Amino acid sequence: MMRSSILSRPVQWPLSRPVVRLATVLALLVALAIGLAAVWAQVAGDRGIAPVVSSSDVDVTGIEVDVTAATAEEAREKGWRQAQRLAWNKIDGPAISDSQLESLVSAVVIEQERIGPRRYIARLGIIFDRIRSGQYLGNARGGRRSAPMLLMPVTISGGTAMMYEKRNPWQRAWAEFNPGNSRIDYVRPAGAGGESLLLTYGQTGRRSRTWWRVILDQFGAADVIVPVANIKREWPGGPITAKFTARYGPDSRYLDSFTLTAESEAQLSAVLSQAVVQFNTIYERALAEGKLRPDPTLDITASPEVDPALQRLIDIGRAIQAREEAIATGALDPNPAAAAPQQPSVQAATVSSYVVQFASPDAATIDGTLASVRGVGGVRGAVTSSLAIGGTSVMRVSYGGTLDELAQALRSNGFNVQQGSNALAISR
Repeated sequence: MMRSSILSRPVQWPLSRPVVRLATVLALLVALAIGLAAVWAQVAGDRGIAPVVSSSDVDVTGIEVDVTAATAEEAREKGWRQAQRLAWNKIDGPAISDSQLESLVSAVVIEQERIGPRRYIARLGIIFDRIRSGQYLGNARGGRRSAPMLLMPVTISGGTAMMYEKRNPWQRAWAEFNPGNSRIDYVRPAGAGGESLLLTYGQTGRRSRTWWRVILDQFGAADVIVPVANIKREWPGGPITAKFTARYGPDSRYLDSFTLTAESEAQLSAVLSQAVVQFNTIYERALAEGKLRPDPTLDITASPEVDPALQRLIDIGRAIQAREEAIATGALDPNPAAAAPQQPSVQAATVSSYVVQFASPDAATIDGTLASVRGVGGVRGAVTSSLAIGGTSVMRVSYGGTLDELAQALRSNGFNVQQGSNALAISR
């Protein structure tokens, strides 16, 4: 019995070390290949729509024509002439002859057309040359332009929020919009390559100024505007209701909203183009009202010094607090009759700018370190001048005192300080 049980056991051959090492290397290579394929899949594919070139020409879209003639060619020419006249009337152009009007047109954009043997039905766009039509329409629109605004169009459909991860009609509507005559300086990303990973719907919900500065610096923008399109379909191929919301800034502040409807999927493109024009009107109105201004917390080039009037109020408050502490400890007589009331003495301090290095493993650490340094007594401001996520970042600190005094103040607030010739390195 003992011999039979021994023979019935499966034979286990020990693996040699070279075989084990080879298997481990092969497994690591397979995992690396899968990881690289996943990353490549996130940035490759059908992504990105290049925006049209911004032009100051007068662009009139959505002109509907329905004409008949002896032949299809004559019907099309007649439709184009009619569209030119309708577009000219739409922009309140003065009365001119057909030949003069023909000389002002630089392009005819076919948005949609159907051609029959003797009938032409189309929706066209007419572009009038700004230089030639300026004598009839006047000069270009006046008024100041906005700072460069990074455009982040959000599409919400079927419970999913999307921006540049995949080509979508809302992205295309903004790419085809010509902002040449707008007062808003749009910075329109194409959404190709790594931009689809950087510009996502999740970014619009972040409040960290550090991350926003990194993104805005890459696109040369001063602030961000977020037009949101929430598209709801009654059923596939049926009516569509789209609610649009205009937001702006790193805190996603609300400006305005409106609702448009489309009878079918074929009309969605025209509705989105109409919404883009209405969004531009909303942002231009906000600019005129002084709402659409760059957030000062995003400006890394601004002077970190506090406004003089505000700084004086801060100094007076600190002087009053010091007086109350002196009275509490008995160092000062609280009796107002003993001495004439005196205004708190405020001595102006010379504000100097110093370089401070600090470890920055993540964005939360950067924000926390900046907040702690700004809370140190005597510090007038602190802004990052160089960011290195996962390494060592640099900030410039404005302080009303010497470098030695700043180092001592930081030590008093729990920092480990290493002092150099004209710079400090801090850590917790």
